[in-house]
Amino acid sequence: MSKQVLIERFFESLISGDRAEARNVVDECVMADAPAEQVIEQLFWPTLEQIEKMFRNDQLSVLAHNCATRLLRMLADQMQMRLPQQEPNGRSILFLCGPNEPNELAGQMACDILEAGGYHVTFAGGGVANDEIVSTLSETEPHVLVVFSSTPQDLPHIRLLIDQLHDMGVCPNLQVVVGGGVFNRAEGLAEEIGADLWAKSPTELIAMINDHPQRRMASDQRTVGRRRRQGKAA
Repeated sequence: MSKQVLIERFFESLISGDRAEARNVVDECVMADAPAEQVIEQLFWPTLEQIEKMFRNDQLSVLAHNCATRLLRMLADQMQMRLPQQEPNGRSILFLCGPNEPNELAGQMACDILEAGGYHVTFAGGGVANDEIVSTLSETEPHVLVVFSSTPQDLPHIRLLIDQLHDMGVCPNLQVVVGGGVFNRAEGLAEEIGADLWAKSPTELIAMINDHPQRRMASDQRTVGRRRRQGKAA
């Protein structure tokens, strides 16, 4: 069966709340010896993106959207147990996301893959005030801050957080990584707000962090977005 047909079957089972059929689709993948990370990356992730796109376009009811995201979260929880765990690599990550259920679900899947890759991950979810985030970063000094978001409404909060970190000099060696739908849809947005790295999916996220552990945007580049916004305001 083709990947697209499998995704369509999975999508239909999720939005209809058909728990048995959703499990059947996942079981077929497992029985075909698909690695857990592949199931998350190539089945769960694109299906969630399809659900969110249709919901934004008013093509899904609230009921269908709720059924889909809650059922997918249950399956993601179960799939996490199948991820092979690598040895700890000594690097820590504070992971944040947008405040709604789909953002937290996307963040959870990304965290599961990062943790399996050897990172020590603290998943704070969404809706956390910036002053709490800054205080936690100052106290714990993680190596990486990851912020995942799918909606434009989250951008002012993310912009302000990055500006605060740079202006206050909190964790000067911290690597700031962003990802999620809103950054996928707007080319150059991640750079404009001062992020060091950006990724479109959980697998790409861990690859970027693994391959570029020392990458930091130059301080003069980090202020470009802020100067541009001040200029517009003037």
